[in-house]
Order: sequence, then C-alpha cells, then structure tokens
Amino acid sequence: KIRNNLNFTAAETLHKRILNDVLNTHRKFKQKQSAQTEPNIWSIIMKNTITKFAVAAVVVIACLIGFSIWRTTGSGIALGNVLARVEQVKAYRYKKNMQFWSEKVTGEDPKKPYNFREVHGTFLISQEYGWQSKMEHLDPNGGKSTFDEYCILPQKNTTIAISHKEKKYTRKEQDDGWIERVQKANIDIWDPSSRLKRILKFKYESMGRSTIDGVEVEGFRTTDPNHGESKNSKVDIKLWVDVKTLLPMRYDSLESEEDIQRGDKIITHWVDDYQWDVSVDAAEFEPIIPDGYASWVVKYPANITEETVIQGLKILVELLGKYPDPDNITDTNINIDDFAPTVLRLAEKSETPAAMRLKEEIKGLTDVQINNKLVDFLVPIRGVGRFYFWLQNDKKSPAYYGNIVTPKDADKVLMRWKVSDNQYRVIYGDLHAETVTPEKLAELEADLPK
Repeated sequence: KIRNNLNFTAAETLHKRILNDVLNTHRKFKQKQSAQTEPNIWSIIMKNTITKFAVAAVVVIACLIGFSIWRTTGSGIALGNVLARVEQVKAYRYKKNMQFWSEKVTGEDPKKPYNFREVHGTFLISQEYGWQSKMEHLDPNGGKSTFDEYCILPQKNTTIAISHKEKKYTRKEQDDGWIERVQKANIDIWDPSSRLKRILKFKYESMGRSTIDGVEVEGFRTTDPNHGESKNSKVDIKLWVDVKTLLPMRYDSLESEEDIQRGDKIITHWVDDYQWDVSVDAAEFEPIIPDGYASWVVKYPANITEETVIQGLKILVELLGKYPDPDNITDTNINIDDFAPTVLRLAEKSETPAAMRLKEEIKGLTDVQINNKLVDFLVPIRGVGRFYFWLQNDKKSPAYYGNIVTPKDADKVLMRWKVSDNQYRVIYGDLHAETVTPEKLAELEADLPK
C-alpha cells in the first residue's frame, strides 16, 4: 500500500518553512489561513549579480524613474551610488530578527497581542558559492523552538533543506537554468539591491547622520503607502548607510494593516544587520548532516522540454489510467512544481497494471526505502509540473484540460501555451503535438467537452 503519510513532500515543506514561513506569516494573518501557507519556493533567492553590469543597471533604473535615484541628501549621499556599491559586493552576511503579532483595535485591551511569533536567522550570500540560511522559529508559548537550514548551490544546481526538529533533510537536484529562471521570475524583497530599488521607486527622505555601534551612518526613511504589501498597509521603513563604505548597515521595516471586519491589526517588524565583503569558502555552503537523519533525494529532469512533458504524461496515463485533474498540476497552493506525492496517492486507488506493479514493488518498504526506490521513476512526472510552472512564470498563457480530455481524444487540446503573438503550441489527448494559430486554437478549445 502506498502510505498517505509518505514524506516525499519533505523538500517542499522544508523549503516552504525556511524560505516562506517568515515572509508569508503576515500574509497568512491577513488571509486568515491555516498554518500551512501557500508554497512559493521562489520568494527568497540568492541574487547572482554580475559586477560588470552593476553600473549599467543603475543607469537603466535612473532612466525609468526620471533620474530621481541620483538625487543627493543634505549630507551628500545618493542612494543610487549605494545601489551601485551593493551590486558590486561578492559576498555578504546578515542577521535577521522578525516579529509578527496581532492587536485588537476594539475592545478593553486593544494593545495586547493575541497572536505573536518571532523568528531569528542568519544568511550568507556569495556570488561564487551560493546562498545559505539558518532559521530559528521561537515557540510563542515558551515551548521548544524549531531550527532549519537551507542551502542553494548554483554550481551544482542543487538545494539542500534540513529540518532538525523532524531530523530529516532533502537534497533537490534542480533542472538546468533553474537559478537564472528563478531570478527572472522574482523580485526578492529580502535582497538588499531589490530593497534599494523599491525605496528609490517611492517617496523617501533623509533622516540625517547618526552613529550605530560606533559607525557614522546616514539614515533614509519612507512611509509611502505604495511600498506596502497592500493598499491598506501602513509602512515605516528605515535604512542606515555607512558613510565611509556607502553600504547599508541596518534595514528596519515596520508594516501594519487593519482588518476592519475582524477588528484587528496585523503588524510585521523585522530588522537586518549587514556585514559586507566577507571572506567565504565553499565548505560553508555544504551543511553538515547529523547522523541518523532521514534523507530524501528529489530529482528534476536536467533539461525540461516538450518531450519531457509528453514522457511524463505517458507515465501518468499508464499509472492512473487517465490524465491528472488540473488542480494537481496548475494550482499553486498544492506544490505546482512537485505534484509527485499527489500522483502516488492517486496511484494507490488505481487498478491499472502499472499501478498494481508499483504497489507490489514497494510493499513492506519504509518511507525512506520507497523514496530511494522511486527517485528516478518520478523524474519525468516532476518534469510535467515544473514545465507548467515555468510557463506560468514566463507568462506563456498555459492551459491544461486533463479533467475533460482523455488519451482517446486524439483531436482534443490537452495542454497549450503561447509561443509567440501568432502561435500556440498544443499537446493533444493522444500526446501528439503541433503549432497552431490563435484562431485555430480558439476553434479547438470551443470544441472541448463541456
């Protein structure tokens, strides 16, 4: 039997916990969801900037926003110069302290937090070696805190996630070009250069000079509401720049949003302290796995193409006797780029010869043994979800009709995406593919089963 508690989602769960838990907590409060926030494994990622493009990037930004980034303050520091300096740094480290809480805006004690959370972390980013984080999530009730680690190794196209509470780690072998595509698809608000660009985009002011830890700094501040996560947000963001090095020393962000319906206020506060031009070596980015930790390996096809998708869909049909429903592929709330665990649960209910063989092969095996046995088998299946993920991020207008199209529907559109303004690529129910015009696609989709 394929157990429902299989831990194939370890990578996504850890990644989500390490990379999104902090950033998405205030979104979770706003949306009043459960403790499982929506997975978005791309929200915090190492920026592999190239020094020779730094000045050109600043000039382009200046043109786009009317050269406002070059305006200086009374003390002479221009944030445009700070941005250029940041983009030249090869390695830096910073400490993050974050707090999230909710306050009642009505009632007897409106200032008493009724939902509190605190997270501490350290981050190390290197253009040469990658990205590393160590995050501690404190229990608001005084219980045991959780500690997680996460590493991105761009030279190996690999990510490693460790959950010390669960005593397990996941090693993900990503597809080629993963780092570059992630960078293109996201604006990381934790990345110092992205933060600077956002401040420069909106109204800000100089707070003058002061001293932090014996270092002369100049402070900048923005309370522009456009800088917030939503239209109802109130923000107070402060940035202190080392006058001597022209590099940020501290970033302080306070954001609040009132929910009129619930009568509460959600507050997010984080402070980052930076160290720039630090010395690093490759060993710092290879985490030490304690003895006895369960291990999972997740592989994606090295080169994800249309052929990869067709191969994965063939395996799915053999295993399930049909194509997966769209929610299993296209819904960002259920691991869009890794729906293999869902496939395994569906296979448990399937009676196809392939499913029966699979269930017999893994009978009596532990979760770890099952994972190790199915690593290669799941590669093309994972390729289907990842391919669709990239189509969405590249704004290729993808659509998938696995709930109404069957393998016998040779002339029905199973999946399609935009190739150019005048062309769409279509994979049909029998898995042959061709390029069609928008007009032809409209005809095909009009003919889909209702």
